[in-house]
Amino acid sequence: MARSSTKGNDRPVLNHLRYGPHSVHVPFAKSKIPWPSLVLSTRFYEATSPSGPPSAPGTDVKQSHKNPASSKRRCAWAASDPVLVDYHDAEWGIPEHDDHKLFEFLVLEGAQAGLSWLTVLKKRGSYRRAFNGFDPEKVARYGPAKVKQLLADAGIIRNRLKIAAAVQNAQAVLAVQREFGSFDAYVWQFVGGQPIMNRWRSLKQIPAKTAESDAMSHALRGRNFRFVGSTICYAYMQAVGMVNDHLTSCFRRDVERKSRDR
Repeated sequence: MARSSTKGNDRPVLNHLRYGPHSVHVPFAKSKIPWPSLVLSTRFYEATSPSGPPSAPGTDVKQSHKNPASSKRRCAWAASDPVLVDYHDAEWGIPEHDDHKLFEFLVLEGAQAGLSWLTVLKKRGSYRRAFNGFDPEKVARYGPAKVKQLLADAGIIRNRLKIAAAVQNAQAVLAVQREFGSFDAYVWQFVGGQPIMNRWRSLKQIPAKTAESDAMSHALRGRNFRFVGSTICYAYMQAVGMVNDHLTSCFRRDVERKSRDR
């Protein structure tokens, strides 16, 4: 695996990379199985069917549960719930450049740590309401009274550390905007301004982190961001389209979209 280097403060210079499989221990499985980064250990695994991850590449892509006769084939992790299907089809892997949306995913990825992504997606509407539409200028001004209000809000994940991180990250986003003009301009530099188009044939091939996510994590931590470990950063890159990890057999893999549906 090639390594990254930096020039200046936190601007990465990345060589061509080839990533291999990654294995994690799934606590409710009896054996060690290869599984990709997009689960964040158990993230999408928990959101899929009780039968667990696919045992063969041929089961990595499934037809939509909403219409079994549909010819559309999508990544298997998205096939078990309408919320996941919509997210997979309309957002995951599609390049995002709006600072509010980029901040939104930063908050949601941090909130997801230790939970399933489906849980977070189902609370997304409540998060948008509670966090003023993920406006970093407003979130950055949250004080003790607002934090107390959020801790009492059953619609979101009421974790004091995660809420505090959202406020601190909003302040860090504003600092980045002042320096770079936009948060978009800053985070996209870690992939050279263009999405990394991977060509995975099986979910087992997708890594948990990469040299790019390592560099991004290191840089964000240096700027006082929290809940930005390399694995979280790679999931963030997948979510906002900095990397495209749709399988080659998925109908979304080669569909070009210049903007998101939501």
